[in-house]
Amino acid sequence: MSTRRFAVIALVVSLLLAGVLSWYASSSPDGLEHVAQTTGFGQTAQEHASAGGPLANYETKGVGAGRLSTGLAGVIGIAVTGLVMGGLVLALRRRGRSTPTDLPQVEPTERG
Repeated sequence: MSTRRFAVIALVVSLLLAGVLSWYASSSPDGLEHVAQTTGFGQTAQEHASAGGPLANYETKGVGAGRLSTGLAGVIGIAVTGLVMGGLVLALRRRGRSTPTDLPQVEPTERG
C-alpha cells in the first residue's frame, strides 16, 4: 500500500471516528474530574483561559444541535491537527534533504 493511500484511509477513518462516534461519547465526567469530585477538591476548579473558545467543552460554539456540535468539533480538531502535522512533516522533510555537496568535507588524518 502506498503512503498516500494509507494517509487518505487514515484521514477518512479519523474523520468518521471524530464525527460519528463522538455522538456516543459518555456525558459522565472524565477520569480527572471524577477523581476530583470523589476526593472532594472538585469545587476548587476554575475556568481555564479558553473556556469561552469556539470549541470549548467538545462543542462547536453557535451550533445548537448537540450531536452535530460535538461531531463538528471533532472533525475540526482532526482537520487542525492534520494540517499542523502535515506542515511539520513537509518542513522536516525539506530540512532533512541533503546533497553530497552540502555535507562537510572531512580531511583524512594520518596514522603513525
